[in-house]
Amino acid sequence: MAGMAGPTNRTETERKKSMIRSFESTLEAPDATALWKEQPFQNRNRFQSTNDELENGTQMREDISPYPKPRREIVGNSPALNEVLRLAAVVAPTDSTVLILGETGTGKELVARSVHELNSRRNKPLVKLNCAALPANLLESELFGYERGAFTGATTRKAGRFELADQGTLFLDEVGDIPLELQPKLLRALQEQEFERLGSTVTTRVNVRIVAATSRDLPQMVQDRQFRSDLYYRLNVFPIRVPALRERLQDIPLLVQHFVAQFARAMKKRIDSVPVEFVNALTAHSWPGNVRELQNFIERAVILSQDRVLHNPI
Repeated sequence: MAGMAGPTNRTETERKKSMIRSFESTLEAPDATALWKEQPFQNRNRFQSTNDELENGTQMREDISPYPKPRREIVGNSPALNEVLRLAAVVAPTDSTVLILGETGTGKELVARSVHELNSRRNKPLVKLNCAALPANLLESELFGYERGAFTGATTRKAGRFELADQGTLFLDEVGDIPLELQPKLLRALQEQEFERLGSTVTTRVNVRIVAATSRDLPQMVQDRQFRSDLYYRLNVFPIRVPALRERLQDIPLLVQHFVAQFARAMKKRIDSVPVEFVNALTAHSWPGNVRELQNFIERAVILSQDRVLHNPI
C-alpha cells in the first residue's frame, strides 16, 4: 500500500510512538486482551464473549465518550470525533436543518442516523435519497412523487420521498449534486414544507426534518453559480463537519478491532492476534478513502488470514 512507510519527521515519529503506546495500553485492558493478545489465546469462551461485544459496538475505550452514540457503528474516541458527536447531540432534539460536510467515506450517513435517533421522530421513518444517483427528471419524481399519467410510464400514482418521510426525517445525501433547475422547487419544499406532485395541481403539505450531506465545496459552487445561494443558506442552518480519518488516526486501533470482529464473525473465522506492527503501518497511511477504505482493507486482510493472525494483505 502506498504511503505505508514510517514517517521521517522526528515529531511525527514521536507522535506515532505515542499512539502505539496508547494502543498497547488498550491491549492491556481486560476486555481487549482476548482479541489482541499476541500469544495463542486459551480461554475460547472468553474470546467469544469479547468478540460478541466488539461486534455489537466495541465495548472499549470509545464508550467513555460523554456524548450519546445511538449508532454503534460510530467507533472512536478522538477529540475530532467527539466534537462531531457533541454537535449532533446538541442539534438532534431540535427540528433544525442539519448539513453534514466531509470527504467521501468518512461516515456522514452514520451521523445523519444519529441525529434522527436522538430526536423525538426516532420512531418515524428515516427516508434516504442519494441525489447523485439519479438524473434530474427521475430525481424530481423521486423527491415529490407523481400522479398517474404525469409522463410516459406513469401508470400509477406514486408518493415521493418527502411524503414518505412525513413526521420523520428526510436524509438528502450528496445534496450538492442536485441539478440547478431542480433547486428552486427543493428550496420551496424546504421552506414551506409543501409541494405538488408531478402532474398534479393539488398542494401537499408535510412535516419533515431535513438532514443533508455533501462531499462538495458548496460555497465555491455558489461562487461558480453551480449552486443557488438561497438554497445553500437554507441548508446551512447547522453544519457539522465530519473529520477525515487522517485527522483522527488515534481511532484506527478501535476501528481495526471493530472491523476484525465484524468480518471474522461474518466469515466464520477466528482472528486471535493483530500484530502491533500491523496497526503501526495503518496509522502511517494517509487513507484518502477514509474509514470506508480502512474497512475494505481489513475485510481483505481477514479473507487472506488463515492462521488466526491478521496479516497485511499487501
